Amino acid sequence: MDHSGHMSSSSSAAMPASTGMSEMDMGGMDHGGGGHGGMSSCKISMLWNWNTIDTCFISESWHVTSKGMFAGSCIGVILLVLSLEFLRRAGKEYDRYILAQHTRSLASATTTTSSSNSSTAAGKTAATSSAGEAAAVRTSTPSFRPNILQQAVRALLHMLQFAVAYFVMLLAMYYNGYFIICIFIGAFLGYFIFSWESFNVKSGASDRNEEEVTVCCG
Repeated sequence: MDHSGHMSSSSSAAMPASTGMSEMDMGGMDHGGGGHGGMSSCKISMLWNWNTIDTCFISESWHVTSKGMFAGSCIGVILLVLSLEFLRRAGKEYDRYILAQHTRSLASATTTTSSSNSSTAAGKTAATSSAGEAAAVRTSTPSFRPNILQQAVRALLHMLQFAVAYFVMLLAMYYNGYFIICIFIGAFLGYFIFSWESFNVKSGASDRNEEEVTVCCG
């Protein structure tokens, strides 16, 4: 009886121990599952939403975990759209630069030709013919084609513009109301800053009318 009682007490003592062990294992499994759920608790919606905390954009590393981080992300979106407008203006300014460079080289060649012709002619007749020749050159200026280096720079600016525009489009596809508002704010500020330039009155501002409206792909 005593022996069986001893066995009974031993088995009863072992049962709570095993039960406690199984509960600890289950707790560890729950904890691991909870940790895994926390890693993938990104709120991603393909419908209009106003999510802030636990939102993810582009990749899991862009996981917003606080309001301050979300505010910083909104500022980053505005700056991204600003950079897109800057790249558009940079492309236009570079085209103007290489065209002005070509015009200066053409004018220099015309001046050299005019001076050589005037040295062989006499007085007013030579000056008149020189002016007529210069006018003819100006009216018959050939079209300008950039060289390979200039075209490479133009292609690089276009590529950067294209890449930033697609990145903005990807952010807009999350349908987050705050991000879309930030995109609009960035477009307004970017155009206000980088498109503030003079109009060509003689051409009836046709150079301004040729500008494209903001599009998703640059």
